[in-house]
Amino acid sequence: MKATRENTNKKDIVSNISEKLGLPNAYIDKIFDDLILILISNSILKKKIKIKNFGTFFLKKKNKRVGRNPKSKIVHEISERNVVTFKPAEILKKKLNSYVRK
Repeated sequence: MKATRENTNKKDIVSNISEKLGLPNAYIDKIFDDLILILISNSILKKKIKIKNFGTFFLKKKNKRVGRNPKSKIVHEISERNVVTFKPAEILKKKLNSYVRK
């Protein structure tokens, strides 16, 4: 039996914040979009965004490399690109681990 995983999406986050603050979903949706745009523009300019007690987002450059399709064994080039990585703060790790069921 395959385990299913439920993902949280933007709509869920917006409705949770809206419920907590008592503000309209459309207003929270706009704030959320603006926050994402700010994170993107700052990560492009500064390569690193640190949010206290949450974590750090890093922009890393990956060089081009050769990749292979494991099924067909066809070789192709994977182009160079930028990727975003996230390193959680210690306090966030501790909070997450305290909720893990054993």
